[in-house]
Amino acid sequence: MNFHQLHIFYTVAERGSFSAAASALHMTQPAVTMQIQSLEEYFGTRLLIRSTKKIELTEAGITLLPYAAKSIALVKETDNAMASHTHMLQDRLQLGSSLTIGEYFLPRLLGPFGQQYPHISIMMKVMNTTQIIEEITKHQLNFGLIEATIHHPDMVIDPVMQDELKLIVPIGHPLAERESVDLEEVLAYPFVLREKGSGTRQVMESVLIHKGIDPQSLQTAMELGSTGAVKSAVEAGFGITMLSPASVKHETALNLVTIIPIRDAEFKRQFYAIHLKSTLLPLSAVTFLNFLKQQQEQQGE
Repeated sequence: MNFHQLHIFYTVAERGSFSAAASALHMTQPAVTMQIQSLEEYFGTRLLIRSTKKIELTEAGITLLPYAAKSIALVKETDNAMASHTHMLQDRLQLGSSLTIGEYFLPRLLGPFGQQYPHISIMMKVMNTTQIIEEITKHQLNFGLIEATIHHPDMVIDPVMQDELKLIVPIGHPLAERESVDLEEVLAYPFVLREKGSGTRQVMESVLIHKGIDPQSLQTAMELGSTGAVKSAVEAGFGITMLSPASVKHETALNLVTIIPIRDAEFKRQFYAIHLKSTLLPLSAVTFLNFLKQQQEQQGE
């Protein structure tokens, strides 16, 4: 018996078929079958009842299942415990990242990470959440970083970083000289917004709804498909917006826009890492995610 066999057994039991488990594990169906047979030979009893419709667990399989789950959890826990002590990992991480995270958060963290773990190379694709999920399920990415929580039966969703949207206005705007404003004042002005479905837009609208405000009541001057386009429109005076301060550091330094706190509303959001439940992340990926969490903790101190 080995851990790999227990992992395969657990995945077959969870997915309900050899073919579904093979797809999740990126293995051939005969290879999955062979490993289950080897496990059954080791214990000297059948673990699964094979039928044309669905796999069912025998009494022995039902007994084994929670131990297989514990072994998987223990391996993950071990990787987490050892990640900060492992400095000579050699691996190539393939990850997907949503726009705000990939363009404005990760670049400033990849340098320090590369200095600490020079043998881990990272290949990052910046794409939307739907594309990230699709590539993870096809085993083309190890994991993804997204801006809003999702509900997906095959995914592990792990919080890694936090952010807060702030009111961004162009220099010369009536609110630009204010130290802070109330939300009701802000709603009197035209907005430049990200497109519907973006993580930034979802966070903003959810806070408005919580405050009893219909997002449809906003004066929407423009809806644009990227943070860069939104910033350019705000700079040109087409409206105000809600963005992460990390995304406008360059513009605030050049005195093109300014950040105004809203006194009676907080637009906080959580960033998440996602990966397949059936796939154990490589130690290098665990190390990278732990690094992100440590950076967040240090910023909060």
